[in-house]
Amino acid sequence: MSNPGISILEGKYMVTMDQYPQQSKEFTQVHQFYENLQEGRLTTTRCRDCGMEPFPPRILCPNCHQSNLEWVDWPTTGTVVEFTEEAMGIPLGFGEPPLIHALVELPGKKTLFTRIVNCREGELACGDQLKLAVFAVDPVPQEIGREVVQIKRVCYAFEPVR
Repeated sequence: MSNPGISILEGKYMVTMDQYPQQSKEFTQVHQFYENLQEGRLTTTRCRDCGMEPFPPRILCPNCHQSNLEWVDWPTTGTVVEFTEEAMGIPLGFGEPPLIHALVELPGKKTLFTRIVNCREGELACGDQLKLAVFAVDPVPQEIGREVVQIKRVCYAFEPVR
């Protein structure tokens, strides 16, 4: 991600403007979530003490405040409960319109508010089936020892089942 037109920033990575989280084990204790996403798995943490499964994953249970957590897989398909389409005023970095978000009910789990991709304006309807879509985002440079390496990153959304 370069910054053309601003000579002092040319070729530099603007961490302060980054909308995606740092995903390596050096930066987050939930790095396993992103590693699982790279395998096409939607996961979260489950508290072994009280059974709560918060999403997004946590390092402490928000219910009983214990750190006795394990990783569990969640369904990668769901159903649209409600949705919204934004055709104008799309924030920088979200690509071409429309920007679609939906409440997606995962069978036997929670209802997530998530981005919908690979869908044109007017195509989505309540009750439609969706599946997990994992996509690459800009890598982030990270200093490891004396060298700078590009750390791959991903994000998730859902897309219509066709």
